[in-house]
This record gives sequence, structure tokens and C-alpha cells, in this order.
Amino acid sequence: MLRVKNLQVFYGMIHALRSVSVHVKEKEIVALIGGNGAGKTTLLTAVSGLVRTTSGEVLLDGGDVTKEKADRIVRRGIAHVPEGRHVFKPLSVEDNLLLGAYHRFTWRTASVIRGEIEEIYTLFPVLGERRKQPAGTLSGGEQQMLVIGRALLSHPKVLLLDEPSMGLAPKVIREIFEHVARLRADRGMTILLVEQNARAALSIADRGYVLETGRIVLQGSSEELLANRDVQRAYLGREA
Repeated sequence: MLRVKNLQVFYGMIHALRSVSVHVKEKEIVALIGGNGAGKTTLLTAVSGLVRTTSGEVLLDGGDVTKEKADRIVRRGIAHVPEGRHVFKPLSVEDNLLLGAYHRFTWRTASVIRGEIEEIYTLFPVLGERRKQPAGTLSGGEQQMLVIGRALLSHPKVLLLDEPSMGLAPKVIREIFEHVARLRADRGMTILLVEQNARAALSIADRGYVLETGRIVLQGSSEELLANRDVQRAYLGREA
């Protein structure tokens, strides 16, 4: 489904990604873990066209999207949920969701999209209860549900999730990850999940990669990574 091959990204003189290669199969959740500054967010922004790559390829269903503009990549089927949530705070919950379907919205499709928004309210009932409320007044967890719902309205083939647990209470983190797991179980969604909370990410993922200083240093099944002593020491808060 999604294949990244030998991706290189520079920020000026800083070599942010060094020949990074990852792949995500259809209906698979793949976790990308690592510390601050490892390059996790850079990888997602490169895949979604928000930063330019120096070399390498990003392939979606075998088609090359490496040099496509960000809006075109959304149309091709990659939706990016950035870290920090980034809702349009003065707009209502419903208007935020409508913006997720901006590239599909015409007078012919309006009723269909309205129906899809009702499906999002079924997926995240609290959003339905707050549909007319300004997005900036939602809690952190509710805003995270909103940005995921907004991304789903773009009809993605692949969902890129960047730090969905950031700044949330443990109970809310569990709820968000339950929702992410259901997206794959109920909708067959393909997900690349970037997380510092390695335990939570690997608990719902099929496979994972460990990124350090712009390089993939380890990969394997979630079970293998959870049992790995280096991963335990560095990311799980456990001394082997």
C-alpha cells in the first residue's frame, strides 16, 4: 500500500532523514517509535508533501507521489493528522469536519458528505453532541477525535497519525488508541502511527520501526520490539 524507499531530507545543513525505508501493507497498523528529534515527524511530513525530499521515493499503490504537492497527495489517498491537533478553533466541530472533504465538496456531493459526517458522529459520539460548538472549546481528547474524523472525510487509503497521545491524560490516551484500533478492525484502515508512547503504539500495531537520528535502527513485529532489551531500556521505561 505505502512504501517509502531510501528517503533523504535536509533542513539546511541538518541531515534529518538518512536513507529511510519503511512500508505499510493494506489494513496494517505500523508504529514508528523514537525519541525527540529522531525524525519521526519529518518522515510523515515528507510522505504527505509538506517538506521536500532530497532523494528517495514515496509510493502509494505502486504510484510515485514523491514530488506531488500536498493537496494532490491528499487526493491520491494519504491523509496526515499532525501532532498538536491543529483544529480551526473559531469554527464549529461540523465546519471543521466539512473541511476534511474540501476537495470533494460540490452541490452534487453535499448530501453524501453530510451523511458521512453523521457516520463520524457515530464513530465519535461526543463530536455529535458538540457539533455546533467551537472546536477551540473542546478538550484535548475531543480535538484529537475531531482531527482524525476530519482526515477520514478525505477518503484516505493511508492514515498518517503523528503523536495522537500528546498532552493527553492516561485514560484519554487509552480511549484514543482504542479508536485507532477500531479504525482498522471496522473500516479496514491502513495506518502509519508515529508515537513516543511506545508501549501504547506497539500494543495496537502489527509491526514497528525504531528511528534514531534520522535512521531506521531496528524493525520487527510488535511482539519482537516489546521483548527487545534495547527497546525496553530506551522507550518502555524498563531495565532489562
